[in-house]
Amino acid sequence: MHPVALEGPHGPQVAHPTAGRQLHDGAPAVAGIPGAQDTIYLCNFRVSVDGEWLCLKELDQDGLELDRLEPGGADNPSLSPAFSTPSPDDPGPMLLSMLTRDPAAVERSNLLNISKLIVKELIETSLKYGRMLDSDHMPLQHFFIVLEHVLRHGLRPKKGLLGPKKELWDILQLVEKYTPEAQDITSSVRDLPTVRTAMGRARAWLRLALMQKKLADYLKVLIDHRDDVLRDYFEPDALIMCDEAIVIMGLLVGLNVIDCNLCVKEEDLDCPQGVIDFSLYLRSTHHCPGEHAVSSTDPDHPDNNHSNMSTVLDQKNYIEELNRHLNATVTNLQAKVETLSTTNALMKEDLAISKNGLMSLFEENNRLKRELDSAQSGSVPLSKTPDDANADSISKKSSDSSNDVDEIKQQLAAERKQKAELQKELDIQISLRAEMEVAMKLLEKDIHEKQDTVISLRRQLEDIKLINLDMYKKLQECEQELTQKGEMECDSSLKHKTELISKLEAKSVEMTDTVQRLDEKYQECLKTCSALENQAARLQQESAEAGEERTRAKGELGVEREWRVSLEQSVNKDRNRIAELQRELTQLREVSVKFVNLQEDYYALKEQCNQHELTLEELGSQLRVSKLQVADLQEEVDNARRAGISDATWMRDKEVTHCKGCDKEFNMTRRKHHCRNCGDIFCNACSDNTMPLPSLPKPARVCDKCHVLLVARYSVVPQV
Repeated sequence: MHPVALEGPHGPQVAHPTAGRQLHDGAPAVAGIPGAQDTIYLCNFRVSVDGEWLCLKELDQDGLELDRLEPGGADNPSLSPAFSTPSPDDPGPMLLSMLTRDPAAVERSNLLNISKLIVKELIETSLKYGRMLDSDHMPLQHFFIVLEHVLRHGLRPKKGLLGPKKELWDILQLVEKYTPEAQDITSSVRDLPTVRTAMGRARAWLRLALMQKKLADYLKVLIDHRDDVLRDYFEPDALIMCDEAIVIMGLLVGLNVIDCNLCVKEEDLDCPQGVIDFSLYLRSTHHCPGEHAVSSTDPDHPDNNHSNMSTVLDQKNYIEELNRHLNATVTNLQAKVETLSTTNALMKEDLAISKNGLMSLFEENNRLKRELDSAQSGSVPLSKTPDDANADSISKKSSDSSNDVDEIKQQLAAERKQKAELQKELDIQISLRAEMEVAMKLLEKDIHEKQDTVISLRRQLEDIKLINLDMYKKLQECEQELTQKGEMECDSSLKHKTELISKLEAKSVEMTDTVQRLDEKYQECLKTCSALENQAARLQQESAEAGEERTRAKGELGVEREWRVSLEQSVNKDRNRIAELQRELTQLREVSVKFVNLQEDYYALKEQCNQHELTLEELGSQLRVSKLQVADLQEEVDNARRAGISDATWMRDKEVTHCKGCDKEFNMTRRKHHCRNCGDIFCNACSDNTMPLPSLPKPARVCDKCHVLLVARYSVVPQV
């Protein structure tokens, strides 16, 4: 059985299980998925774990015939000896044939085995180091990479070009609907300024959940509700929709034994994650178990000093973390104190306004009561006067008195109507007063909770004081040990340790100052709470202002309804405008694509133009050379003429296949032409000249060389 790591062109790698298809001669096939280049896809291999061994077996591509799937068969070319796994837990040919027929099952099995291997290595390394793991821990980075592949396995793609894209972050946000404890980390991830993509937020959420030691619980919630929630996000054969998800959840439960200290803000979570080096998980044959036992028995061994120093550094990190939490708590308390002070000032102003309004209402109510009593007392005798009068005394006075009675009755009806309205307003004020009492009770409850919080913070401060004292004692002990061992160690290490001790002492002094400031803040909070309790009784008089606000709100409600109608009309217009703009945007995108193509054609033509210019320059230089050759040829012609040499022969068409001037082959487009002077055969380009010859009455076709010779001959001026 051979240990094998997945090797790509750039090192050991793990790929997305559904990213591509089959390898060809060891080269990965990539299907346009970012981060999937140069990878070997796990759907072509079967992974099994035997202790610390990682075993891979390449699967047959034509896995439809059962006789070709026999392990180690002669007809199976895809099973190489390097990938054979003679382990006792081999599932057999039937399971192997089933896996080759179902790539999703192969992917789930591979991801499950790799997850087991990496979780086991992570737990062993954490127990080996015995300290808190940080972001630089390599097995922890590998765990997050594999967990991301597990959760994204079988994720549905988006529907259409304009449909929403399915993201892992959208699924993780659903956890807070079922477990309120997840709201804190979800809101924290949303507020992260350094993370901008949905995948980066999902990675930050997984890290925070692991630090809370509730990652398994959150994933269990998703698995329990996968029929209702996850059906729209995952394919039916995804890992989280199958039974393997329960095994993954069990592996995550085992991670609760480790502690992690991950700084999410400093990590670049938006970039693609790294690759997994499987050589870290293979068994090392050079390890000697007895070396550690021999070295650990020596008390003065450097490893023991390193372990002591690592313990001190762990305690230092713990105190720094407590300092950060306390600083955050102090800032929160300061903000709460400021808000309470501003609220107190506003409540005082509202109290004064409500007092003035209530006094004016009381005065108006008393005035109306007096007017009502006077009106009732004046109407009784006037109503009896017509009954006691005699029939003969009906005159002008009776008519005047009846008119007065009618006016008084009208005033009485108006007063009664006003009294009913005042009674209604009084009932409203009573209900508002009851609501204010409930609000006061809630405010008192909030004050008591804040007092409990202050008490708990004070207890934490006392605990931190004790921790500071213990740390100071340990620092003194470490200082004594360092002074004793300072003669044996180098000066640089001693200087570093003394600087570390001074920093720790400065931090302890800062902690004492922080404790004193927190005590002062606590006293101020107590004073503020007492002042708020005194002012709580006065808040009941805000009912008058609440009534006025209610009547004013009714008027504003009618105005807002009219505004709503107008806004709906404007929204419809805007939607139509947006649709038109989107159509224009699609047209502009098409135009931009055409522009890019035209620009590429322009650059290509420009390159051809530059090449043609270079060709013309070369032709110019060749032309100068040809002029010199013409001069030489003219001299030779003169010499030949003087000597009387004339050996021109008429060449036959069948004997010549290439042009004598440019040496190009004749074809259907390049025709043969005889030079009437020398008799050789040329193409049209090399014989496109006409000159008068003594033997012909008209100018005839001549080649370039004969043309030069004849021109030179005719241009010679005879010497006198």
